[in-house]
Amino acid sequence: MTATTPTVRELVLGIEARFRAAGLHYGHGTDNPRDEAVWLVFHLLGLPYDCPEAALEEPVPAAARERIEALAAERIASRRPLAYLLGEAWFAGLPFRVDERVLIPRSPFAELIREGFAPWLEPASIRRVLEIGTGSGCMAVATAHYLPQAEVVATDIDEGALALAEENARRHGVAGRVRLARADVYEGLDEPPFDLIISNPPYVPQASMETLPPEYRHEPAAALAAGTQGLDVVDRLLAGASRFLRPGGTLIVEVGEAQPFVEANYPRLPLTWLEFAHGGEGVFLIGREALAGAALHLPQGPSMIGTV
Repeated sequence: MTATTPTVRELVLGIEARFRAAGLHYGHGTDNPRDEAVWLVFHLLGLPYDCPEAALEEPVPAAARERIEALAAERIASRRPLAYLLGEAWFAGLPFRVDERVLIPRSPFAELIREGFAPWLEPASIRRVLEIGTGSGCMAVATAHYLPQAEVVATDIDEGALALAEENARRHGVAGRVRLARADVYEGLDEPPFDLIISNPPYVPQASMETLPPEYRHEPAAALAAGTQGLDVVDRLLAGASRFLRPGGTLIVEVGEAQPFVEANYPRLPLTWLEFAHGGEGVFLIGREALAGAALHLPQGPSMIGTV
């Protein structure tokens, strides 16, 4: 080891210090500068996260170090999320290709999907799933991966997002069970009823959009913004779900920071708010019969674009 040939550990610590000093924002796969530096270095070196301790003391080849340093500098200068710089993000234990056509996967839905939606649903009973606003396809693909008996219909209004979702479905060998379709929420959808509808739609209220950190401004705004209360798409999901769910079917929707608006606007709707062992909130579940009985009459919000 020489002064000009840092070890893996030294490179990680050096980049961590630079990220910390730059005041970057995290939230697209990590929540602190150390994890962000580890992700960058390990990804480009092809190291598994459970590598032996001795691997951290290995010198980093010059060519790899130059590439790592260049991406670290770009992360700081551009404030682009690291997932976009690497072209990859992880969701539910699976890698997905991502770019600026879609949001970077980060939903607590990952925990639900890995458990086959248990204990809320019986995994073996889920045969048909509809995902609205598929974006990168991560939720649809992961659902097909963890529920091998299920057929998944994944929709989006954005053709670029659908193309990327198709690529990710092929990557994970589930393209035969993940059918992609262009639709605006339920508009343009002509399908038999589903056992389960899932969605991580746009839900950021306008006031929050105006104060987002720079990293989030690299993501497609239409996949984040959803009107004054963040409910423009959520209202439509609730209003139309009963028509596309079979008897006994279930709707699960992430609304994030818009949860207080949902609770205020739907005080008599029997929503179940889910808790997560690994963090996350703002995800509700409701059955078809409860939705149908509510007789919702809601205004139609603006078009929805890709999400997760």
